[in-house]
Amino acid sequence: MSEPNMIKVGGDGVNIQLAEWDGKGKSVLCIHGITANCRCWDVLAKALRGDYRILAMDLRGRGLSEKPPTGYSIETHCNDIRALLGNLGLKQAVLMGHSLGAFIAIVFAATYPEMVDRLVLVDGGGKLSEEQMNKVFAGIKPSLDRLGKVFPSFETYLDMMKQAPFLKEWSEALDVYYRYEVEDVEGGGIRTRIRPEHITEEAINLRKVDVGAFYSKLSCPVLILRAPEGLLADDDILLPQEVLERMLREIPNARSFEVEGTNHYTIMFQENDARDQAIREFLNSQVP
Repeated sequence: MSEPNMIKVGGDGVNIQLAEWDGKGKSVLCIHGITANCRCWDVLAKALRGDYRILAMDLRGRGLSEKPPTGYSIETHCNDIRALLGNLGLKQAVLMGHSLGAFIAIVFAATYPEMVDRLVLVDGGGKLSEEQMNKVFAGIKPSLDRLGKVFPSFETYLDMMKQAPFLKEWSEALDVYYRYEVEDVEGGGIRTRIRPEHITEEAINLRKVDVGAFYSKLSCPVLILRAPEGLLADDDILLPQEVLERMLREIPNARSFEVEGTNHYTIMFQENDARDQAIREFLNSQVP
């Protein structure tokens, strides 16, 4: 796995950690999910690096970014991204968001269209019903349950995560991802760097956002990557077919690609040539 260059860049009043993989082409800013971190992009960055400059951020409150006591919402993340791009000297970038990151990318692109070249939405950004949202949060509960707990050792922590059925085959990328997110606890043991109260605030604020209201405001090309398999059940998926169809109807210049054999996590953590080729073709396509 190619190690990224790790840099700190100013957001909106907080320092944001970035992982950077150098490349000659477009700059692609990657935005992770609700309890993730910048290293969830390692597999995709490995496939795309060289052809593109990949920049993966730790959202505020995650990874090695600063963690203010409050201020966890799509609006604050968009403010961070706007400041971040300015401080990087980027007038425009591709945004690629997974899960919560897809919601953030949509709102940012609708609000600051001049700053976004195109969007890649990785299994996220759909307007879900309350019932479906509850199913999704039930599906990611094993991931949420790790927050705030102290584990005797990293190995103990990793053993628990290896039991999660939705991660399927374990890999070096998952090892790197989970090692990056933990910190030592005074007196012994380790825990994730993420505070449960920050994620609770984030989840409450996310449910208040009508992402569908932003679809018609998107003016850049959009690629939607869909994972068709559920997490703990057949139907706890982020992009049910009818939700995807609404996105394709209402987003002016959108196309979709189904990444067969993947769920919400494996679409990110497993190597997949078809996924990588779909992204590459989209990024290289001519804007109509």
